[in-house]
Amino acid sequence: MGHPRKSRKKYDTPPHPWNAERIKEENKLMFKYGLKNKKELWKADTLVRRFGRDARYLLGFSADQNDEKNKLLGHLNRVGVLEETAKLEDILNLTIEDILRRRLQTVVHSKGLARTAKEARMFVVHGHIAMNGRKIDSPSYVVKRGEEEFIDFYPSSPVAKQFKENNPINNNVENS
Repeated sequence: MGHPRKSRKKYDTPPHPWNAERIKEENKLMFKYGLKNKKELWKADTLVRRFGRDARYLLGFSADQNDEKNKLLGHLNRVGVLEETAKLEDILNLTIEDILRRRLQTVVHSKGLARTAKEARMFVVHGHIAMNGRKIDSPSYVVKRGEEEFIDFYPSSPVAKQFKENNPINNNVENS
């Protein structure tokens, strides 16, 4: 049953820990998305494999399981991983990067609120980023579809004014 204060692992470790090709790919993804450690990468990989397993399971059923199919597709659509017109077969084509692109840390970097992915992580962890004026300090928060436009600096953050003054990219966008 387990101890109530100790949650279970939310990821699976690789079956061959010293595979050189896998390590190189993981290091590239860690640098690209500014991840802290491989555990964050393995969590995304476990999610992709879980979604694929569920999709393969549901593909084996006939039309009587439409409710469960729609729930899975609806969840992935709300999260922003799949489009609204996606089919169950499209879940099998998901990659780790599809999941990593939806993390708050990555969205902050892609919106131009931070110069690098590591800086985006630092801004989120230190409480400089807010969504709808509400501070979020978890870089692994999965940004749902439509929430991207509400992400900005926390109003009382000292970094907000300083970053916008020193970053010519944001100044050009605001002046246009």
